[in-house]
Amino acid sequence: MRIKKGFVLRQVCGENVIVGEGLGAINFGKLLALNETAAWLWQQAQAMGDFTIETLAGKLCEEYEVSDDEAMNDVAAIIDEWTNVGVIE
Repeated sequence: MRIKKGFVLRQVCGENVIVGEGLGAINFGKLLALNETAAWLWQQAQAMGDFTIETLAGKLCEEYEVSDDEAMNDVAAIIDEWTNVGVIE
């Protein structure tokens, strides 16, 4: 998987949000609010380019005190959300 071109993480009024820029904004037309951990995961995914649930879960375990199972479940949930709103491919 990878983040689709044209989607970026921004700070808007103190909130982490994903917005579309350029062509990405044409069909998106909304903001996707992320909590601190989800924003951190977005940054990790962006830095990796291509990523999997497993690679992001591994990063999450390195950064935060979470079990492998909890990390896998949390990352799978955020990936599902990002897939449903169309910001990753």
